Amino acid sequence: MQDLEVCEIDHSHKDIIKEVKTLMPKEEDLYDVAELFKVFGDSTRTNILAALFNHELCVCDICRVVNMTKSAVSHQLKVLKNFNLVKARKQGKEVFYSLADEHVVLIYKMALEHILEKKED
Repeated sequence: MQDLEVCEIDHSHKDIIKEVKTLMPKEEDLYDVAELFKVFGDSTRTNILAALFNHELCVCDICRVVNMTKSAVSHQLKVLKNFNLVKARKQGKEVFYSLADEHVVLIYKMALEHILEKKED
């Protein structure tokens, strides 16, 4: 791994610092963003999100796609739902899940594009 490049002198740009500080999100909002990234930081959950990126699926189908038990998938879906990343739709005795909204689609899509772009280099 390369060494991190840093400034060779210790100085600051006070006007820029002041501007950036006024534009920074609230501390509790940054905490929530960090928590959201923790949810994305689990490969089991990202596997489920990848499946749902392509199609709305019932719980049984999710289990077969990601090769996990219904109990394990249900646990992960609960976490994803608590963070508003997926939504559920009940149809008779089946429950279908999909990505919650376009934000989730974009986060997943951009993350995947970023990873694949780095692999092409």
